[in-house]
This record gives sequence, C-alpha cells and structure tokens, in this order.
Amino acid sequence: MSETPTPQQVRRALARAERGAALDVGEAEALLAATGEELDRLCAAAVKVRDAGLVAAGRVVAGRGVVTFSPKVFVPVTRLCRDRCHYCTFVETPAQAAREGRAPYLSPDEILDIASRGAELGCLEALFTLGDRPEDRWPEARAWLDEQGYDSTIAYVRAMAVRVLEETGLLPHLNPGVMSWEELNRLKAVSPSMGMMLETTSTRLYETKGLAHYGSPDKDPAVRLRVLEDAGRLNIPFTTGLLVGIGETLTERAETIFALRRVSRAYGAVQEVIVQNFRAKPDTAMRHVDDLDLAQYRAAIAVTRIVLGPKARIQAPPNLVDLTECRALLDAGVDDWGGVSPLTPDHVNPERPWPSLDRLRSITEQCGFDLKARLTVHPDYVTGALGRGEAWIDPRLHAHVAALADLDGSVAGIPGLAIPDVRPVGLAWQEPDGGFDAAHGRGRTDLHEAVDSEGRSEDRRSDFASVYGDWATVGEAAAITSTPAVLHAEGGDALRAAERDPGNLSDEHALTLMTAEGDLLRQVIGLADDLRKQVVGEVVTYVVNRNINFTNVCYVGCRFCAFAQRRTDADAYSLSYAEVAERAQEAWDLGATEVCMQGGIDPELPATAYFDIAAAVKQRVPGMHVHAFSPMEVVNGTARTGLSVEDFLIKARESGLGSLPGTAAEILDDEVRWVLTKGKLPASTWVEIVTTAHRIGLPTTSTMMYGHVDNPRHWVTHLGVLKNIQDTARENGSSGFTEFVPLPFVHTSAPIYLAGVARPGPTLRDNLAVHAMARILLHGRIDNIQTSWVKLGTTGTQAMLSAGANDLGGTLMEETISRMAGSEHGSAKTVAELVQIGHGINRPVHERTTLYTEPPARQTG
Repeated sequence: MSETPTPQQVRRALARAERGAALDVGEAEALLAATGEELDRLCAAAVKVRDAGLVAAGRVVAGRGVVTFSPKVFVPVTRLCRDRCHYCTFVETPAQAAREGRAPYLSPDEILDIASRGAELGCLEALFTLGDRPEDRWPEARAWLDEQGYDSTIAYVRAMAVRVLEETGLLPHLNPGVMSWEELNRLKAVSPSMGMMLETTSTRLYETKGLAHYGSPDKDPAVRLRVLEDAGRLNIPFTTGLLVGIGETLTERAETIFALRRVSRAYGAVQEVIVQNFRAKPDTAMRHVDDLDLAQYRAAIAVTRIVLGPKARIQAPPNLVDLTECRALLDAGVDDWGGVSPLTPDHVNPERPWPSLDRLRSITEQCGFDLKARLTVHPDYVTGALGRGEAWIDPRLHAHVAALADLDGSVAGIPGLAIPDVRPVGLAWQEPDGGFDAAHGRGRTDLHEAVDSEGRSEDRRSDFASVYGDWATVGEAAAITSTPAVLHAEGGDALRAAERDPGNLSDEHALTLMTAEGDLLRQVIGLADDLRKQVVGEVVTYVVNRNINFTNVCYVGCRFCAFAQRRTDADAYSLSYAEVAERAQEAWDLGATEVCMQGGIDPELPATAYFDIAAAVKQRVPGMHVHAFSPMEVVNGTARTGLSVEDFLIKARESGLGSLPGTAAEILDDEVRWVLTKGKLPASTWVEIVTTAHRIGLPTTSTMMYGHVDNPRHWVTHLGVLKNIQDTARENGSSGFTEFVPLPFVHTSAPIYLAGVARPGPTLRDNLAVHAMARILLHGRIDNIQTSWVKLGTTGTQAMLSAGANDLGGTLMEETISRMAGSEHGSAKTVAELVQIGHGINRPVHERTTLYTEPPARQTG
C-alpha cells in the first residue's frame, strides 16, 4: 500500500472492521490513517470488540464494565544505560549522576524506602525500571556492582526484588530491558510479571543514522521480539506494547501491531499491550519532533484493539494526555490505565504528573465504567496460577500474590483483582511449605503399578489445549522446518571425501551422505561399520543401570513429550528422597553400577532438590554412579538456587553427581526447538551447560532426537555442534562426551503428533543413515555410538549395530519417558536379553561402567 492510504482504501477497510472480518496488515495501515467521521466509526468498532471481551472475561459487574489500574511505586534502579535512544530523558551519564549527588544505582535502603512508603499508601506494585546493561558501557556501573558483590545488573535486580517481597510485600514488576532466556528464567522466581516495550518492528529506525533507535543495540526489533517469545516460552505474564509517533511509517506501525498479535497468540503470555504516544522531551535529539496528535493516537489504539481482539488487555497511560482526553482513549478501546502512583513520578515522562485517582475514577465512571485496582499480574493469570494450577507464577510467589488478590471475587467482584483497600505486608520468599518429601512423597504406592507397568491412563494431559501454545502457529512453523533439504554434492565425491577424512566432511558432503539411499546408503553403512571396527572392535557394550524418573510433573510444554503431567492429573507422581534412595538400593542389589535420574520441571521442586536427590542415593549406596539431571534440570536448578551454572554443577558434584545425561538436546537448532517445545532451553544454553560440565571435569553423554519436524540438514548441523563441543573439551584436557545416542522420535502418544503437526517418526532409512553418519562425522572425537533398544526393538537395534553403533545403553529396569510416548519395546532388559541381541549378529557382548571402564568386582549379597 502507498504511504498515504486512499480514502477508498480506508472506507473499504473500515467496512470490513465493522463487519468483524479479519484484517490484514494493509487494511490495518489504511485504518491507521482514518480521520473525522471514519475515525469515530473505527473507534466504535473497537469499543464493540473491547466490550465483548469484558463480558467474556466476567469484567462486567452490575451492568457496568470494569477498567483496571495498578497502584504502584516507580523504582528507578539505575538511570545508566548502554543505549542512546534519541527521545529518552530518563537515561543519564555517570557524570550527570555525580553532579546531582547520585550513585550509579539506587542503594538497597533507597529501594526499600520507596517500596515501604508506597505500601503505606496502598500501593501493590513495585515497578523496577532501569537502563539496559549499563555495566557494558560505563566503568562506573561495573565498579559499583563489583563493590556491592553483584556480577551484573540483573543479579542486583533479582536480589532487590527478594528484599521488596520480604520486607514490604509489594509485588515486583521487573523492566530491565532486553533479557536472555536464562535471565528471564532466573527472574521469574522473584517477580509475578515482567515487561519490555516492543516499541516498533521498524529496522529502519534502528539502522539509519539520526533516527530514533540508531546506536542502541537493545532496540534491534529482532532482539526485542525474541525477548517476548522467550517470556512466552517460560510462561511469564508479560507487559509489552508499541510507542507511536517516533518516526515510524503507518506500514511499520501496522506491522508492529501484527507482530504483537503473533506473539500473543503463540504463547498466551502477553498480559497487556500498552499503546503509548510519543511526547517530545527537552534536551533530547528529538526535542523538535511534534507530539503524536490525538487523532492518530485514537486510531492506533482502535486498530490495536481490533487486531488483537477481545481477549487482549489494551492499556494507555493516562498521564500522557490531558485528563479530559482520557475519555477519547476509553472510547477507542482501552480497558486498563496501567500503573498509577500516589507517591513517585513517572520517571520516564517526568513532565507529565499522574492524575489523582479520584479524578481518574471520576472520568472513568462518566464513561460508564467502574475503576478497580488490580495487581501487577492481571486477573486471568492470578486465577490460572493460584486457582487452576497453571504455571504462570512461581510457587514461591503464591503466598505474596494470594495475600493481595481476591481469588474468588467475593470482595472485588471479579476473581483475581486486588482486595479493596488491602495493605501489603512483607512475607518470606521461600520454598512451599513442607519441602520435597512432604510436598512430593505423598503415598505414591497407589500410582506405582499404573505408572511403572501400564503407562498412561489418559490419551493426553488435561491442559493439552493450552500448555503447548497455539497449535496453528506451531503447525505453520513446522511446515518450514520440515522442508526437505536441497543437495548440491554428488554422492561418489561425498563418499570418497568421507573415506579420506571422515571426521572433517564439509556440510554439503555430509548432507549428501545423510540423505543417501540404495547403493550409496549401503556404502555409507559399510564405511561406518569399518570405522566402528577400527575404533572399538567387535565388542558390544552395555551398562547395568536403573532409570529413576523421580517426578513427571512438568509445565515446560515440550510438544513431543507424553511423560509430563499437570500436578492434578491422574497420572501425576513424584517420588520422595527415601523412595529414590530405595530404588537405587534395589538396583544395586540386582547388580547395577549406575542410576540414571531425571524428572519433570516441577515448579514446586525445592531449590536444593537436585543436590538432595544425589546425596540421598550416595548416602544409601556409596558405590553407585549417579548419572543425573539433564541440562534443562540444571537450568531449573540455577534459577531456583540463584547459583551460576558452574557453581550449581560443582555443588551437584559435591553432593554425589558423577556425570550428566546429554538429553534435552533434541535438535540443536532453535528453528526446530521452538516447534518441538514451548519452553525448553535454547540451543546456546544447552551448549553452555554441557561445556561448563566438561570444563569442571563432569563427563556427559550427547543425544539427538530426530524424525519429527526436522530434516537431514538439521541432523548434520547438530552433529557439527557436538564436534565443536568435543574439540573444546579435548583442548581443555577433558574427556567431554562419553557417547552419542541417536533417539528416534516415538510418535504414538506425542502431543505434537496427536495435533497433526509432526510426522510419525523416522523411517528405517533415516535410522540407518543417522547412526552411520554419526559414526562417520564424530570419528576421532566420540568413540561410542549407542543405539536405543527401547525405541528400536531387537531387530532395529541389531541393524544399527551393523551400521556403526557399538553400545546398547543400559538395562534400565524402568524407562517411563519412552513408554508413555508409546514405545512398544518394553522398559527393561535383562543382561541375558542384551547379550542375546549381540549374539544374534555374532558379536561378543561385555558389561561396562558409565565411563566405559571394566565394572569392579563386588559382592551383592
């Protein structure tokens, strides 16, 4: 569409909006240009959508809709920032702060003073606002953090959020700017909600010298969208929005609105969208730019409301217009005023004081609405977390939220709003009462047979429709990732290159061989088998072990996993420490040398649970090797303890951990990972954790789950990542990976298959190619290639042992994850059965330890 939509285009788009038709970006652009009578009609259409949403959400009381606000204090933790936004007056330099007598950061006492005075005045939210990563730009910020004992601004924010919770009872809402997935995960435990304005998706404003976001690394639209997506993956109620009038075109404005809709629909975590109008500030680069006029502002609000739909909460700051103009914002589709403070100014817009609550209530009521206070986290997320057991709020914050929320609506009239006139009181930030054994070891014997022998009692978990995100969005992404790879190399050339230097093939040669069929595939398998003989000989190895899946309660939303359950589901279970230790003892008595322990990411897991589980096993069975805790569990542990990855792993090793399973890898390409899972760790974090484990001397396995929404190019890339990690480990003197385990996708009960998104697992060709190419590409780096009898059965396993594999894994004794996904090959093998697998192809079979040494002789009686 042209820069200025024609009147005909506006009228056509308006007619569609009034009929309730779905709009596209071009039509939204046209509506953003509406003026006069057409703007009034647009706003009326938006109000109709807003009012339908209020009814559906139960936000109509005694015939009047409810508009909300959050009584808050504004805590400017630091005004330093590494960005240079051309419109910002909040940010200052260290020299400016020093002239005003301010330290680079507010001290703990200053933060607590603001929060305490706010609590006395009835505020319920502490809005932490600050510049992005100031320590990356300003030595003064780095020095202050070092002096105070914090390794980053994020670490200081986390610590201060805990202090505010414990000493004032206010609920922190954290706005530290761009955050990584790991940082979001760490902050979720201390903040019921977080936020970051998207502002705009315009790369032009970011890349062009002289425009609003030039020179500001954190204003890259792709980076900011990634933050919104990561927050959604982690089930964090998140506030975001658009900043209107900073030089964006109508097209860019419309594209921003649609980007917000996409993220909101995909994850359900966008709790509110702020439509904020630009106001020019003195002493800024954009001081001569005109303020956004009211007509354009109304159009932006109305289009945002119509595009995002009735479920969205649309907010407009009431202090950025004249109070009489607030009526126009309500008449454009707003249903929330955001945070309003009786104590602190709007430090981002200091020239615009907050309206008094009495005046704001008066104008809201004149427009036919009641004004009611909410918490920093919106009502649907409060009732979802505290009433329906959803994972929106960390359990350590439940008591803080419950102390301020009218959970049943008996007082405020709407469940999840703030209790009228409630005053916050500090509460301890701690684990849920009772610890792991009390909360989790709750008479699981009644579930023992159902879980260990029969698998699932239901086709799918009870929150199937919501926990995995929007299936339509997932399907669209899967259509891209599943596209067949395009080949550019000839098979004979690729095979000769592999024969010359198997561990250093180019990606194109590797892809050609990974997709081989017929004679070429047979030659690839032959080469892999020859390399296997050269490296490890004819012996097939196995370990006598027991899998202990200590809980299946999980809210990560892995779309391939049929193991995970909601806490209230009939198949949910958790073992106590004593039960875990007892199972380890039983395994030892049966000759096991290893227990492999993994569990779901249970939000009620105590901070020290991983350490305590390892210690319980080692105390009961000192000789048992503890092979435990996937990288995802390590991430969960770091978030719950506040420890760094390295410190967490060192503490786990001191507790008895001997090695880590390299599971949670799936495919080490985020393009595929974000289709497979809603909330699992990114590939870079998996790499960081495994690399850190190797650096401190903890060996790990490596895995790849394939045959779902991926293609062979992803398999080649994944193996390349493992090669690089192993090279780094060897350079640092570590053994690194003990083995590589290809894991064929078991589709039968997998949610992503039940939803019609994934294909039904790999073919025999795929399995042969993956095992053979793993042997070839990892040659000289990882000696042991394991094949999964659980997933492939005896015949399939024997085929893989003839295609480069040399290891059978373990006896397992129980293996819940594959069984619940629909594997038909059992959950345990006796030593005799494993030996028979090897003998069936004339191969000797020997027992090994976890680390591929001879098992020590011992007495079990």
